[in-house]
Amino acid sequence: MGPEVTSRRLFGTDGVRGRTGQFLTAELALRLGHAAIGVTQSESPQVLIVRDTRESGQMLEAALAAGITAAGGDAIFGGVLPTPGAAVLARRLEFDLAAVVSASHNPFHDNGIKFFGSDGTKLDDDAEARIEQAVLSGDDMPMAGRAGRTRALRGAADDYLRELELRFKDLDLSGRKILLDCANGAAYRVGPEIFRRLGATVDVVGDEPDGRNINAGCGSTHIDALAESITGGGYDAGFAFDGDADRVLAVDGEGNVIDGDEIIAISALHLHAHGNLPGPGVAVTVMTNFGFHNAMKGAGIEVATTPVGDRNVIAELMERGWALGGEQSGHIIETRFVPSGDGVAAALLTLEATHGRNLAQRDAMEKLPQVLLNVRVADRDAVDGAREVWDAVERESQALSGKGRVLVRASGTEPLVRVMVEAPDESQCAEIAGRLAEAVERELS
Repeated sequence: MGPEVTSRRLFGTDGVRGRTGQFLTAELALRLGHAAIGVTQSESPQVLIVRDTRESGQMLEAALAAGITAAGGDAIFGGVLPTPGAAVLARRLEFDLAAVVSASHNPFHDNGIKFFGSDGTKLDDDAEARIEQAVLSGDDMPMAGRAGRTRALRGAADDYLRELELRFKDLDLSGRKILLDCANGAAYRVGPEIFRRLGATVDVVGDEPDGRNINAGCGSTHIDALAESITGGGYDAGFAFDGDADRVLAVDGEGNVIDGDEIIAISALHLHAHGNLPGPGVAVTVMTNFGFHNAMKGAGIEVATTPVGDRNVIAELMERGWALGGEQSGHIIETRFVPSGDGVAAALLTLEATHGRNLAQRDAMEKLPQVLLNVRVADRDAVDGAREVWDAVERESQALSGKGRVLVRASGTEPLVRVMVEAPDESQCAEIAGRLAEAVERELS
């Protein structure tokens, strides 16, 4: 018998994710591990497993390893490490596959599993579809002729830190005072450590994980907490990671929030000025603010726009041979370091780009006011056929007459429909977004 998930798709935009014990069970994790071996080419695949700080992480890690070893692979435990650490080590240590047990920015009661190939990129759609088909088939899981083994990877965190030090070897943070919010998640050790190694004075919040407090009132999903903490502290900058540290948001010393769009703009102008932005171009998503596009146009930097999801941005970068891209939510990718969102590396890149200035002195872009509302729905995919919603979107778009834009889309990871509006005036944004959210609620809730 297969897991009780056969009526729904397993993989979303960021792996398999859901409520632990209900959707993501030990049996499903075992089946995913077993099926993942089938997409590798090695006779004895070496699979790295890392996790975040959720209390369910060790249980799912063990189940995943059981499936891997039953299928003939070796499972190597890297312990608690940011998601990009898995991507970095997959390439550096030549693993056939890397798996991350994390639900990223979700609450502790959720968890997830995502896979990376030996090149450090997330598995492509075809590989995920093959894993999903094997899991949902309900077929028995055959035992390999040789059972795999498990072992610990000693010094995984130090290996990741060394790679960060190598990338930012010319970044001297002496005299810089930095505040970090580690979301009680995967960066709670390595995040502060790399800043200190580079010379910064570091204060940290969200660095006492207990298995249940990951993302709870802290981290990039609760950036206001960092903005309040930083005010009056004499900090040059503050950075908030999410639970698996593949994204980051920033705060300047005055408490102003700096989102992913602005971080990418700051970084793009810096890399372009130093001849390190091939193309020259950047890849961003449909959620990226119009102000970003205006800034890049003024600097002579091409912009490629993709659907939401860091995997889409990464695919665009790899296809074009470009180095920088990301999302407004804080997934920032610099392929020169790793083809994955890396919150810690992005924070260091931001400081590299400021050339010793306080982050409050930035002037990379001017944002158009934007409002984003999340509407909880029973079936996020039903929005595609919601005629009333799309009629409303068309009306509001025509009314803006090219002075702004409207975007309505289903979340890739949660039962939500996201409504985004940009307009010249914030109150106008709020009014339009409110009307569209009401349309979504009427038709889909």
